[in-house]
Amino acid sequence: MAGHKTLDDLFKAVGLRGLRILVRADLNVPMAEGRITDTTRIDRVASTLTELADRGAKVVVLSHFGRPKGAPEAKYSLAPVAAALGGILGRKVSFGADCIGPEAKKAVDALPEGGIVVLENTRFHPGEENNDPAFAKALAENGNVYVNDAFSCAHRAHASTEAIAHELPAYAGRAMEDELAALDKALGNPAHPVVAIVGGAKVSTKISLLGNLVKKVDTLVIGGGMANTFLAAQGKKVGKSLCERDLFDTARHILANARKAGCDIILPTDVVVAGEFKAGAAAKTVSVDAVPDDMMILDVGADTLAYIAGRFETAKTVVWNGPLGAFEVPPFDQGTSEAARQVAMLTKMGALISVAGGGDTVAALNEAGATEDFTYVSAAGGAFLEWMEGVELPGVAALEGR
Repeated sequence: MAGHKTLDDLFKAVGLRGLRILVRADLNVPMAEGRITDTTRIDRVASTLTELADRGAKVVVLSHFGRPKGAPEAKYSLAPVAAALGGILGRKVSFGADCIGPEAKKAVDALPEGGIVVLENTRFHPGEENNDPAFAKALAENGNVYVNDAFSCAHRAHASTEAIAHELPAYAGRAMEDELAALDKALGNPAHPVVAIVGGAKVSTKISLLGNLVKKVDTLVIGGGMANTFLAAQGKKVGKSLCERDLFDTARHILANARKAGCDIILPTDVVVAGEFKAGAAAKTVSVDAVPDDMMILDVGADTLAYIAGRFETAKTVVWNGPLGAFEVPPFDQGTSEAARQVAMLTKMGALISVAGGGDTVAALNEAGATEDFTYVSAAGGAFLEWMEGVELPGVAALEGR
């Protein structure tokens, strides 16, 4: 991983026994009635925490949780998350009542070699989101080394993700290392042909993404509600479908740029339509040239799916962000699920590398039972999207040359 030091570099550089390691994790996990409902982010940081602790380091975990307004709020305390982390790791995890100052120092000083402590929510201080150097310095006082293992927060220039990396020797944790390696294989230095799938509701949320991808991939599949805008911009009637009519010029501009770059854009040629958007609604498949005025497009049709599948067969890399249809409601999940299962099968066969990310995408792949067979599925939301847009991520950039 060029430009970034990893835990392996740390292990070669210094003995860890008794060393205080500040680990920026993403413990911003979903909770309901005091219980964590999805442990994915904790699962991914477990390797880094365990390796460091097993080598005798004093592991100090920093994280945000929720959206407090720069001051303590009981509902955003990391105390219950720390307790859950201990259960997942199968070892004692203590908790510090603040992330800086006397309370943090007391919690860190009490750590034995190989111990782990989670400090209180970094966003309880305004200096966190302001990327305040003084706050970063206060965080750094509790560590000798900084490890960033929170790629999902790397798009934010916050004190615990960016400024602190300038205060201490800085390294990428295992989850960060895996993420960056996977993303490099997907778009940084991919094996061609590259097929990108971009879906979702609105073009307006992914203009920068589409603009970047047409310069980097060989085939761009556009699905979901976004495809309706592109179809309508070409004169197709889309009935009652979701459509951003004020973005027709933008859609045509993206299509023109794709042609110049030699990127083949695939839009649906047949679609599944229904008169209402609800589970089990009466649906039928029609050509994109014959969408009834009183119906809406909710999924890709079988011919479109077969054509996309043909592109998967010849691809070496597939990058995926966003569903092909309204996957949350059957029967409009069929297109996304079938495409996901084919990519998973080809990946398992060793025919291609597949990288996916984004909240809806992860949910759709899970629903299709395809997640485990993809090469890499990113748990990051905004960071994954900004990386696909070609944006420099502050939390990653801060690790370079450190």
